[in-house]
Amino acid sequence: MPGLKTRTAFAIAAVLMLPGVAAADPIVGVWKTEPDRKNLISHIKISACGDKFCGEIESAYDQSGKQVQTPNIGKKLFWDVASEGGGKYGGGDFWIPMVNVDVVPQMTLSGNSLTVRGCEHVVCGHQKWTRLSD
Repeated sequence: MPGLKTRTAFAIAAVLMLPGVAAADPIVGVWKTEPDRKNLISHIKISACGDKFCGEIESAYDQSGKQVQTPNIGKKLFWDVASEGGGKYGGGDFWIPMVNVDVVPQMTLSGNSLTVRGCEHVVCGHQKWTRLSD
């Protein structure tokens, strides 16, 4: 029968392997987008979704900072994005509401700035998002 130290080591190892560990990732939080083609700025909540990440449109604002209602609030913007290490994230799907297409996202985190890029065929777009909160 294993001793107390062995059982404790196994318990710690099991906890460290849980999917919830992604919740501590620095990408998790609320991010402010650049203005889109309609000049709306969105707040995107990035959460751990199992061992990957997803983002939801939390709110939207016009250029004056007034909160506006859009049909996209509450919808998933991206899902199944994985950490690739070194501040890079990718895989999964990213929905672009303006043109209603899904693309594969590439994200790069640098401090409180998140560069989000997606391509459909040869057409690519990118934005720099700013962290609002953890």
